[in-house]
Amino acid sequence: MLESIPTAEEMTALLGEHLYSVWQELCGRIDEKYEMELIPNKGFGDWIYELKYRRGGKTLCTLYAKKDVMSFWVILGRDERAKFEARRSEFSADIQKIYDETKSYHDGKWLMFEPKDDTLFDDFMALLALKRKPNRK
Repeated sequence: MLESIPTAEEMTALLGEHLYSVWQELCGRIDEKYEMELIPNKGFGDWIYELKYRRGGKTLCTLYAKKDVMSFWVILGRDERAKFEARRSEFSADIQKIYDETKSYHDGKWLMFEPKDDTLFDDFMALLALKRKPNRK
């Protein structure tokens, strides 16, 4: 586990200026709606860094970073998948496509997105709300 979250300079060097601003905006949106424990860690495989949002032993989502790429991961378990299916039409075609193409495992669908801008952020927040009601006003 990492001792601390990388500095802005380290993240800018890793992601580039534009993607780091996308990263910051996504983190800001999550922080605005959720009070969570932030768990920084080394990534796995090619991923150099991960930032996990957790509370009460349950992960809300995880962000990953590697050279010039960021990723947003959310796992939808059985209950969350049922909620998604019931509200499917409320999500963009891009979200529906990733959902449909993602393999189902015993513990759910591990949805991975590689945002380049904030286009899907409203959908990301709606996916998080399927998992856990926002706990900040």
